[in-house]
Amino acid sequence: MIAYIDKIVETVGPIGWEAIKLLIGLVGVLVVVVVNALVLTWAERKVSGHMQRRIGPKEVGPYGLLQPIADTLKLIAKELLTPQNVERPLYFLAPVIIFIPVMVSFVVIPFDSFLQVKDINVGILVILAFSSLSVLSILLAGWGSNNKYSLIGSVRSVAQNIAYEIPLLLSLLTVVLMANSLSLRDIVESQKGLWYVLSQPIAFLVFFVAGVAETNRTPFDLPEAESELVAGFHTEYSGMRFALFFLAEYTNMFIICAITTTFFLGGYQGPILPGFVWFFGKTYLLVFVILWFRWTFPRVRFDQLLNLSWKLLIPVSLLNLIVTGGILKL
Repeated sequence: MIAYIDKIVETVGPIGWEAIKLLIGLVGVLVVVVVNALVLTWAERKVSGHMQRRIGPKEVGPYGLLQPIADTLKLIAKELLTPQNVERPLYFLAPVIIFIPVMVSFVVIPFDSFLQVKDINVGILVILAFSSLSVLSILLAGWGSNNKYSLIGSVRSVAQNIAYEIPLLLSLLTVVLMANSLSLRDIVESQKGLWYVLSQPIAFLVFFVAGVAETNRTPFDLPEAESELVAGFHTEYSGMRFALFFLAEYTNMFIICAITTTFFLGGYQGPILPGFVWFFGKTYLLVFVILWFRWTFPRVRFDQLLNLSWKLLIPVSLLNLIVTGGILKL
């Protein structure tokens, strides 16, 4: 096998081999994204059912496991309807753009010591930079749909993301200071003795709350509040265009939980079991907490949403950063 790989490297050269590895990694990422979205849609419906003393999906396959596949086939088979007065370039571009940060984020996340598509020394900057494209996509969808509900939802999303990206970034900076690196793998390796959730509990709580708000999940789901805005920014989308928004939402939820695991819960660190088992176990535990939030907390008002960030999370995370920097300087 090694001799075969060496022969390929000799044929295509080092740069060509790196390109091949990256392409294989991207295909793997695409498979993980799709499978993860199918698992999360099933899990959310099952968790919701049990919390409401229902069974949840049970007809399609054992325990309803094939229900997400049936839903996917239904969306693929649906006709792609385009409303008459939409801004066509913006309307068609939005579902494509929202999928780009999802793919890029998966590339730099270390699922195990040997399972990472590309270890970039500024990995967290790449994730934060590309995650802002999600907001742009939502704004394009709302503006391009030529629908008042879509526009209100997209404007809410922009205001929400601006407010919550600040405490999210400040809470990550405390961990970066302690690990002295922007590489996600270095941050995981620096937690061998002690997870940062124990030394930085405030940063952990701030990041997780801000992450829930960034993914537009309950109780911060104001951009797509069904009781007020029909479906929010994707009201006018159907078929596979809607499916791309749906896929991006669940994948973003997984990515926020994966980053929380990487920065605060030791990533793939753990005894006995393989690293990737620990990583996915911790990540899906956090996903369960987010699903739990949906059936526990009511939706907040928009003024409460912004006040929570500007008046509480930002001052607390900034103070925590200053104190952490001062202690490390001593």
